[in-house]
Amino acid sequence: MKKRAAYRLFLILIAASAMVTVMALSGCNYERHVQNSTFDYGSKKKGDPKMLGSRMYGTMSGLPGQHDNDWFEYSSLISNDVSNINGVAGAIVMLTDKNAYVAITTDWTATGTRKTGGPKEQNNGGTTEGVYNVDNGSPYWNNQRVATPYNSALTINDHNEISSELKQTIAIHVRKLAPAVQEVHISANKEFNNHMVQYAQEAWAGHSLTPWLSSFNKLVKHQFVGGDEVPPPIESQLRARAHMNH
Repeated sequence: MKKRAAYRLFLILIAASAMVTVMALSGCNYERHVQNSTFDYGSKKKGDPKMLGSRMYGTMSGLPGQHDNDWFEYSSLISNDVSNINGVAGAIVMLTDKNAYVAITTDWTATGTRKTGGPKEQNNGGTTEGVYNVDNGSPYWNNQRVATPYNSALTINDHNEISSELKQTIAIHVRKLAPAVQEVHISANKEFNNHMVQYAQEAWAGHSLTPWLSSFNKLVKHQFVGGDEVPPPIESQLRARAHMNH
């Protein structure tokens, strides 16, 4: 009887040990699954499928004049596709004869979208108080802005601070739908987003973007190669033209 009880205890211990091992492996597998998915852009684990292959974003050719675009157009198809990526709150994508330019805002649907834990650029406290601007209690929002300091999707001032895994994921999506582009440039800068949405609004209204080509080229040069000049927002240029016409 003692031998049978001892044998039964031995079997119970073996079963318990096996269960603990399975649970540990399951936990590791789940953690690895999350790290490999588009819910995590910060793990940078070896073999992460998001970073396999060559880099697909940023400066590729190093040729002068890469941002001297001859035309640009808004792509609703690619904008919608990129907007559906985990971690991206919204995207505006412009295609040119050379490149794709992507303005994104981020959200909390993925971790690690920012390389470092820099200061938050948005104060979303007003959502709990029923106001837009928590500092002055104003309920008003300027619909000419896609990103603001208050109750807004998140922005990242320096495009170099966006996770390389997120940029790679976005670039792969862009290149699948626009394989002819030479370079894919991505920014989550607040002002860049707010300029880009105004170009998009012109396209949504059925207006030609040709009058804004010089403005657009100044914008992308300032954002991606340190150009000195930032174009004025389209809304201010339109107001100035209307004033001159009157």
